[in-house]
Amino acid sequence: MAKQSEMGQWFEEKIFKPLEDKKMPVMEHLHEFQHRLTRAVVVMALVFVGTFFYADALVAWLRIPLQNYFILDSWEWVPSDLPKIPLVFLAPAEALWQNVKVAGLSALVLTTPYWLWEIWQFVVPGLHAQERRFVAPFTAISTVAFFLGLTFCFFFVLPFALHFLLSYGLASGFIAQISIASFVGFILWFLLVFGLIFEVPLALTLMAKLGWVDAPLLRQYRKWAFLGSFLFAAILTPTPDPFNQCIMAVPMYFFYEVGIISAQIFGKKKPKEEEEDSAPTTASAPAAARQIAASAGSSAGGDDDYVSVPDSGPR
Repeated sequence: MAKQSEMGQWFEEKIFKPLEDKKMPVMEHLHEFQHRLTRAVVVMALVFVGTFFYADALVAWLRIPLQNYFILDSWEWVPSDLPKIPLVFLAPAEALWQNVKVAGLSALVLTTPYWLWEIWQFVVPGLHAQERRFVAPFTAISTVAFFLGLTFCFFFVLPFALHFLLSYGLASGFIAQISIASFVGFILWFLLVFGLIFEVPLALTLMAKLGWVDAPLLRQYRKWAFLGSFLFAAILTPTPDPFNQCIMAVPMYFFYEVGIISAQIFGKKKPKEEEEDSAPTTASAPAAARQIAASAGSSAGGDDDYVSVPDSGPR
């Protein structure tokens, strides 16, 4: 605890206070924003050159879930029982454009930590110390959750979904020839959606931390959340079949329940003043009720015990 407090004091004196003392006019803020945005774009462009050079290898990696299963026990990919399915292109520039798309999104994902660092350096001078203590861990956890969603989708969801859909088509007597644009769009969209699904508990926790919602309110809307999960899944899935909708809707609702637990733990607490104000009220209610009952009983008993003065007649 002593080391932790010393480290916190060091951050306060060396990091937080200099940032709070850093005052800039609006134009300097705009110039700083321009410089940071330019640096981030240049870094992303350089990474894009490298990812485009390996675009064919990246597309080959995206093809792995098409005809393979990931075995968690042995941590390896095992071929499925599907026949070899070729990917075709239906337009002259379709293959080139898909390589550009995969390379661009890969560069964006790889440079995300640098983007977040530039955004943090730009925003942190305008935040209070308590806000920085909350925003920094939240940003880090949300980034990790997004990458966990990508990993879960690539290794577990996509092989299962692709195998089911292709097996159904082949069992119906159709020949599988998938265009590269449709396949890459399907894969990338699934990855993006599952990355966002893993952000649901953090979003609910943030709203609970700000006092917008609380755990009892989220429990009250469970049925609507369940229905909304399937509606969102029907809109987000690239195919209209109910199987893909269930693959997206079930994890979405599961993370809604996780968000309820997180909101219960990390939600905005009730101020102590309100609790102290409400405590005497609730405590004085039984006393007031007893006082009213006693006065009513005394008045009733007085009526029964009252003896009138006898008339003594004329004197």
